[in-house]
Amino acid sequence: MFAFFKSLRKSVRRAVLPVAALALAACDPAAIGGITAGGPRIDTTQPVPVALLVPRGSGQASDELLANNLENAARLAMRDLQGVEIDLRVYGTAGNAQTAASQAAQAVNDGAQIILGPLYAEAANAAGVAVAPQNVNVLAFSNNTTIAGGNVFVLGATFNNTADRLVSYAARQGKDRIVVVHAQDVAGQLGRNAIQQAASRSGATVTGTVDYPLSQQGLIAAVPRVKAAVDNAGANAVFMTAAPAGGLPLLSQLLPETGVDPAATQFIGMTRWDIPRQTLDLPGIQGGWFALPDPNRAGAFRSQYEAAYGGAPHPLAGLAFDGIAAIGALAAQGNSGALTGAALTQGSGFQGASGIFRLRQDGTNERGLAVATVRGNQVVVIDPAPRGFGGAGF
Repeated sequence: MFAFFKSLRKSVRRAVLPVAALALAACDPAAIGGITAGGPRIDTTQPVPVALLVPRGSGQASDELLANNLENAARLAMRDLQGVEIDLRVYGTAGNAQTAASQAAQAVNDGAQIILGPLYAEAANAAGVAVAPQNVNVLAFSNNTTIAGGNVFVLGATFNNTADRLVSYAARQGKDRIVVVHAQDVAGQLGRNAIQQAASRSGATVTGTVDYPLSQQGLIAAVPRVKAAVDNAGANAVFMTAAPAGGLPLLSQLLPETGVDPAATQFIGMTRWDIPRQTLDLPGIQGGWFALPDPNRAGAFRSQYEAAYGGAPHPLAGLAFDGIAAIGALAAQGNSGALTGAALTQGSGFQGASGIFRLRQDGTNERGLAVATVRGNQVVVIDPAPRGFGGAGF
């Protein structure tokens, strides 16, 4: 059951999740002072030159699969554009920073006026640095907010976005005294920080935090400390940053066995509890809350992708769809400054593969998420995803 700790340590190094490259943004001069307002001017009468950087060429089958899915999704989005043509050119990064930097530079030399991708945080940061002198913006697939800023935007779902949605909803339901349970790795620390920041904005209180090392023994040893933290502070919610492929199965089993009653203390997760599907069968997560993209929009994208390519899209494929959708929506306005930082961060946002999203001035993003629970091993939405910014859920 606990082979997941080994695989988790491997995935952390790749930084698809917001887990690594903490020092990278600090050495990026483009990241100082937030997002720049600049960007190239485009000829609105011509196809928009877009470079798509994917992790092709790494030798890893998973990277090749994802690279194909990202390209498929980007081309799928291009079919939906009205009155806008995209000149899409695809470059393989081999999943590493040095290649990503050289390919980004080559793409700009080839005429690209915006870069979509790459995926991994180190590669995205390197690509941003490489093309910053040419005033070209990068819409990276990473969700590592430490690389955001300057000419780099991250499209991936962030801990901050998830925490804001869940903590604000929990506070409205009276679940406002929170114990945070997190791993000692960078992902766990970022999740903890996001929850603490969200609590300060929503009026909730983080009454305690309990960390644990990435090992079965360390997690088991942390459970009595969680029970003590809940009891001592009268907490009514436990936020867990662990993923289904990480410590979630064990935590959700041991906490009730130790006396943390989920009927009185709401279990809330910072990761998707519906992926993989068998996670929903865990007894310990029944009645728990988690956030997920707008199911209706995500379902429509999945159906569209399956019809076009004969199989389900990779969970990250929609990010490429989102990038093309945003570029197309801005270019359709006929503004030569459509690819500038100022245009990309328009407040009204965009409609993407999984709902509404917008890019923020600091290079991060904000997405419309639904809040769901697990009942009878099924996902049940208890607070729908917002359809616009500024309303419920934001």
